[in-house]
Amino acid sequence: MAKEITYEEIVRNLKNRVYAPVYFLMGEEDYYIDRIAEYITDTVLNETEKEFNLSVIYGADTDLPSIINAAKRYPMMSEHQVIVVKEAQNLRNWEDFSYYLQKPMPSTILVICYKHGTLDRRKKVTAEIEKTGVLFESKKLKEAQLPGFISSYLKRKKVDIEPKAAELMAEFVGTDLNRMAGELEKLIITLPAGERRITSEHIERNIGISKDYNNFELKNALIAKDILKANQIVKYFNDNPKNNPLQVTLSFLFSFFSNLMLAYYAPDKSDQGIATQLGLRSAWQAKDYSIAMHRYTGVKVMQIIGAIRTCDAKSKGVGNSSQSDGELLKELVFFMLH
Repeated sequence: MAKEITYEEIVRNLKNRVYAPVYFLMGEEDYYIDRIAEYITDTVLNETEKEFNLSVIYGADTDLPSIINAAKRYPMMSEHQVIVVKEAQNLRNWEDFSYYLQKPMPSTILVICYKHGTLDRRKKVTAEIEKTGVLFESKKLKEAQLPGFISSYLKRKKVDIEPKAAELMAEFVGTDLNRMAGELEKLIITLPAGERRITSEHIERNIGISKDYNNFELKNALIAKDILKANQIVKYFNDNPKNNPLQVTLSFLFSFFSNLMLAYYAPDKSDQGIATQLGLRSAWQAKDYSIAMHRYTGVKVMQIIGAIRTCDAKSKGVGNSSQSDGELLKELVFFMLH
């Protein structure tokens, strides 16, 4: 199977004005699909050319024969025409697309946005798209990959971010990349004149996340087996439940300890080997897992994962009639540390 093309490779080719006749953008993560489609829409044609040569159509309002007919038209007073098909997952009979792929119009750039799913890679039409144009699958990022995304996003804006601040943003926003981009843009706007580095203090001041009492610091306390710090954070969460909902904390801890369990199976136990095993962008992101592997046995980690599941069930009323969220978290953290 051919190597899958990346978002960065697509954007680099577009910047160099190296265009493909067809861009089939599919997958669960809207963010990359939207960014590629927007970049093509914004840069291929100038404002005058867009008036006659840019078409945006929706899958629910058309069919493949109509799209093919539009793609076979010549541009008007322009080198290219751009056709963007949104919500293409509503279209049927994709095998019929093979007809156009045999001889695509060289002056047409056809961008197909197929969200919340993928074409079957075993089908002939999928291989034909990959051979003729660009077939891109936009995959959901894992939580552990978010700090890398944040750093890369800001780097393109010529802004730096300290690692702890990136972790805070990842914890606060989660894996919704469109929302993450919006929050990062807000942070950039609030940077004082002349400053190009985002710190955890900046995030605390502008977003309201405590830099000392948050899920990231709770994870660090658990890794260090710092009983005092862990209990201070649990108490803070109990005193500020609206800003620190138990379900978010449980999801965060479950993700970390699930990844820690996977780290035990890494053939190479170095930071780089663990990063490769977990799909992290750099070795420094694996350091927490390396340290935790020396503090917790594999058996204990399995027990912790089970305890998190039990705590989650109790928080939803299963087998629990009286314990508050704060009491449940305190009980869970005690089990983790002892």
